[in-house]
Amino acid sequence: MAKQKSIFSCTECGAQSIKWQGQCPGCAAWNTMVEAVAEAAATGRFAALVGSTGKLQKLGEIDPREAPRQATGVDELDRVLGGGLVPGMVVLIGGDPGIGKSTLLLQALASIAPKQSVLYVTGEESAEQVAMRALRLQLDCAQLPLLPEISLEKILNTLRDEKPAVAVIDSIQTLYSEVLQSAPGSVAQVRECAAQLTRHAKSSGTTIILVGHVTKDGALAGPRVLEHIVDTVLYFEGDTHSSFRLVRAIKNRFGAVNELGVFAMTEKGLRGVSNPSALFLSQHPQPVPGSCVMVTQEGTRPLLVEIQALVDTAHSPSPRRLSVGLEQNRLALLLAVLHRHSGVVCSDQDVFINAVGGVKISEPAADLAVCIAIVSSLTSRALPRKLVIFGEVGLAGEIRPAPRGQERLKEAAKLGFDLALIPTANAPKQAIPGMEVRAVDRIDQALECLREWRDR
Repeated sequence: MAKQKSIFSCTECGAQSIKWQGQCPGCAAWNTMVEAVAEAAATGRFAALVGSTGKLQKLGEIDPREAPRQATGVDELDRVLGGGLVPGMVVLIGGDPGIGKSTLLLQALASIAPKQSVLYVTGEESAEQVAMRALRLQLDCAQLPLLPEISLEKILNTLRDEKPAVAVIDSIQTLYSEVLQSAPGSVAQVRECAAQLTRHAKSSGTTIILVGHVTKDGALAGPRVLEHIVDTVLYFEGDTHSSFRLVRAIKNRFGAVNELGVFAMTEKGLRGVSNPSALFLSQHPQPVPGSCVMVTQEGTRPLLVEIQALVDTAHSPSPRRLSVGLEQNRLALLLAVLHRHSGVVCSDQDVFINAVGGVKISEPAADLAVCIAIVSSLTSRALPRKLVIFGEVGLAGEIRPAPRGQERLKEAAKLGFDLALIPTANAPKQAIPGMEVRAVDRIDQALECLREWRDR
């Protein structure tokens, strides 16, 4: 028997090489080349599609009508998707094991099933295990079609015969195509199965939701091209030991990106949280040093998040800088700005920053809140109660504006905050009832405002 030839594929971009290399020749990523069986070129796989959509059209002659959306019955999931599911849409949802991906999708299918035809394809669990989950969640899934299968060809045949409006594939890493020789979960299999399912969704109008595994770094497993094939990419965030879950849209061709859905894990499954700001605010009986509240913008939703800072004397020659929920390099930058432009010295202090509730903040509008929390902890002086802060801090010590500042202030006022420290460019043109707004241009002016409030 002839020896099978091996080929090395990059898990990030899918580039191939006949020998192993430490750095991918396609995307220059390190240690991403994995060995797989070399696949022979298959003929005729795409012959049926040739000429089906290759029609020359002028953009002005195309009718850009908004596609009708199918509500999933889970409000927070609809928010992240941009209003619901679109016919022919392909969604990829990833997250840590046990965080609630299968639970959320089973709830959504149970809600859609009475109105539309659906199909649940399970490749990781048996039919009995899915039935036990539905019973535990007290879902009415008696008529929900279930297919325990991992063969791509059999799944496609079932999709053509049943013609469901929505189909869930749990998960894409368990599928295999008979055309390829490599094992399920390999780069070639994941890419081929995702491409075939996406092609079927676009030609038939079936909405397909793919469940994806994640690596130890939290990224979706498989080639990076997988995220480019699909229309929407959702990530489950949050600690599995906590009862709260966050679903974030990283990519969405039918809605806003960085939209956030907040869920609470209960005995009956995931339930949407109507007031998520309450989750990220600690209820201190008295103001404590190092605690600061900021308003972050997640898609179209403003959220109030508590930023906690702890500054303590370093017991080693190299002080520690630790940030949870915020960018680590950003913390070092802000400490340098505080030292240069405000005289706040933390070179001999350990600095720890945490965003309460497990939320991850990537926007620079959290800079001013982080700086104020650090100063509060360093001086052991608590900030005024009901104070909200946001703004970006530049290297020259200036305070830059944040987008949608008016919406942030309105959300803070709605939750009872009566003090606001914001950039001058975000100052409201009309006074907000019950709220005192102080607009500043530089970081030293912000610290001076805090001293005035404390001396009252």
